[in-house]
Amino acid sequence: MKRVSILLIAVLSLACLSITHAATGDDRPVNVILIYLDDMGYGDLSMTGSGGFTTPNLDRMADRGIFFTHYYSPQAVCSASRAGLMTGCYPNRVGFSGALDHRAKTGINKEEETIAELLKERGYATAIFGKWHLGCQEQFLPLNHGFDEFYGIPYSHDMWPSHPDIRDYFPPLPLIENEQVIATNPDHSQFTLQFTERAIEFIHRNSSKPFFIYLAHPLPHVPLGVSGAFSGKSEHGMYGDVMMEIDWSVGEIMKTLRELDIERNTLVIFTSDNGPWINYGNHAGSTAGLREGKGTTFEGGQRVPCIMWWEGTIPAGTVTNRLATGIDILPTIAEATGAPLPEKPIDGVSLLPLLKGDDTVIPRKTFFYYYRKNNLEAVTDGRWKLVFPHHGRTYEGFKPGKDGKSGGSYENHWFEGGLYDLRRDPGERYDLKEYYPEIIQRLEGLAASAREDLGDDLTGVAGKNRREPGRIDD
Repeated sequence: MKRVSILLIAVLSLACLSITHAATGDDRPVNVILIYLDDMGYGDLSMTGSGGFTTPNLDRMADRGIFFTHYYSPQAVCSASRAGLMTGCYPNRVGFSGALDHRAKTGINKEEETIAELLKERGYATAIFGKWHLGCQEQFLPLNHGFDEFYGIPYSHDMWPSHPDIRDYFPPLPLIENEQVIATNPDHSQFTLQFTERAIEFIHRNSSKPFFIYLAHPLPHVPLGVSGAFSGKSEHGMYGDVMMEIDWSVGEIMKTLRELDIERNTLVIFTSDNGPWINYGNHAGSTAGLREGKGTTFEGGQRVPCIMWWEGTIPAGTVTNRLATGIDILPTIAEATGAPLPEKPIDGVSLLPLLKGDDTVIPRKTFFYYYRKNNLEAVTDGRWKLVFPHHGRTYEGFKPGKDGKSGGSYENHWFEGGLYDLRRDPGERYDLKEYYPEIIQRLEGLAASAREDLGDDLTGVAGKNRREPGRIDD
C-alpha cells in the first residue's frame, strides 16, 4: 500500500510539473521569426552610431539578447544573399549570383531544402511576408519551397516601371498572395505596416503551435517609402523615417510575443541581406566607416548588424565578436528546433552554443567572400582578411545621388588586393602584406581549399562541388 502511495504521488508530481511547463511554454517547440532587411548598413542602428534617428526597440532587443559585431551577409547582393540564407550554403554553391529580375529563367532548385521545408517537416506553420527574390516563376515561389503562406513581392520593388534610371524595361510590379497576383504597383509606403500586420495576425492564429515567420522587409532599399505615422519623424530625412518604422515593426512583434506569453519559446533574428547602396546618397544607409558598400566584398558590402533574442535562453546583453554569417542561420535554427539538416552538404555552422552563453566556442573559423558569377575576392579568419586582386565596384571618388536619384559608381575598378587587420583596421585602409608573409601563406591555403571545392573564376578553377540552380524551359 505504501509503495502504491509513493508511486501515485510520483505520478501526480510529474503531472503537475508537466502542467507547469506547458503553462510557461518551456516544453513547447521553439518558434522562429527571421526579420531580414534590404540594404541596411552597419551604422543604421542607434546602438551602432546612427545620427538623426533612434531605434529603441532594436536596442532593447540587443540589450535582452545577443549582438554579433562580426556578422556577414552570404553575398553583397539581393538574390544571392537570400539563397545563402534559405539553404545554409554559399550562394555560388547552389548556383546563385546577382539579383534576379522578371526575365530570369532560373531560381531556387527544388532539390535544395530551405529553412521552411525543414521546419514544415517538424509540423511548423510557415509564412513569408515581404520580398522573396529567389525566382519569380511559379515553380520557384515560396509555396513550392516549404511555405504555407506568402504575401509580398517576388523581387525588389525598384524593378517596376518607375525605376529612375531604367525606363521601358520592367513590367508592373506584382503583389502576390500565395500564388495569385492580387495587385500591381502596390504602394510601397505601406509595405512595412502591411507586412508587420500580416506577421502579427499569423502569430495570433498559430500561437498554440510552432511557427516560422520570414519577415523579409523590402526596405530600406530604394525607392524609400514610409507610412503617414512615420513621415517626417526623424531628423535624418526619409531614410531615418523608414528605419524608425522598421524599428516600430520589431517592437510590435516583440509586444505581441509578450502578450501571448510565448516570448520564452520564440527565437527572433534580425539582420540585413547586404550593406547600403551608398550611391543613393541621402536615401542610402551608413556603413559606419567600413569600406565601400553593396555589391562589393569589402566590409561595407557584407558586414551588417545581427541581433538575436530568445528570452530566458540567450543571456541578456551579450556581445560577441565571433565570426558569423547568414549561411549559419539555417543550422542554428535546425539545432534550436530539433529539425534535421538538409541531405545535401551545406556550408553553415550552428551558432547555438554562442546563443546559450558559451563564449569559449568558435563555431566558424573562416569566411569566403565570393561575388560576380563565381569570383573568390577575399578570405578571412575573423581577424585577418586577404583581398585578392580583382575588378569590382567602387563608389569612391564619385558624387552620390540625392532624393531617390542614383549617383556615380564604377563596376570595373581594379583593386590590387592586400592584407588587412580587421581588428585594428575595419575600414581596410592599411595594406600589411609586406609585414606578415606567414599569414598570407596560411590564408592562401584556405583559399586554395575553397577554390577546389567551390571554384573561382579569377583563377580559372571550376570547383568540384557546385550545384545547379533551378531552371525553367524556354
